[in-house]
Amino acid sequence: MPPSPEHSQIERRRRGQIRLAASVMAATMVIWMGASFLGGRLGLHPRFAFLVDLAAIAALVWALIVTYWVWKARRDDAAER
Repeated sequence: MPPSPEHSQIERRRRGQIRLAASVMAATMVIWMGASFLGGRLGLHPRFAFLVDLAAIAALVWALIVTYWVWKARRDDAAER
């Protein structure tokens, strides 16, 4: 049985959420490493390193939560079939 148009739209939205989460993870790691490198080179106060670390952790936690929501929704859809 082919998927309904509504199901396709929901799955397209989920794929977009996963792409966004993956982009946030990748960008966070690049920015985090770059900021750590520049902070060491410029001799910035360690307080700023902790600020960058907390921002990176917050972004990664957000991406993990979004990934979990999508995984759970897909699992629930599979259980309904």
